[in-house]
Amino acid sequence: MLHHIEINVSNLKEALSFWQWFLADLGYELYQTWEDGQSWKYGETYLVFAQTQPQFLDAPYHRGQVGLNHLAFHAKSRAHVDDMTIKLRARGATILYEDRHPYAGGPAYYAVFFEGPDRMKLELVAPEGELLEYD
Repeated sequence: MLHHIEINVSNLKEALSFWQWFLADLGYELYQTWEDGQSWKYGETYLVFAQTQPQFLDAPYHRGQVGLNHLAFHAKSRAHVDDMTIKLRARGATILYEDRHPYAGGPAYYAVFFEGPDRMKLELVAPEGELLEYD
């Protein structure tokens, strides 16, 4: 069972302006706050966001390098994926694989793929097997 994930960010204030609304929408609750970080908890698992120390800011994050590639979150439904896609676009987020959205992961994989702070790849994935009237 995963206990927590800690993510260093290049600009804590900017990162939290995204993560706070996104995680609250998914049901996470604010867990801890300190000068250089914040954590959000869902059940027993939490996500930590910490300001990267200045001496390490010269090497930006890229999902193709060694380390974390992306995070994928459970959506409540396909409608939740659709609603979140609208919210992400309104906030100016980059939707990835736009030409194949929302089936970029395959015909049975309904999700929105997008970039969060520091261009981290994120996904919001609908439950498998859920059908909509237009399927």
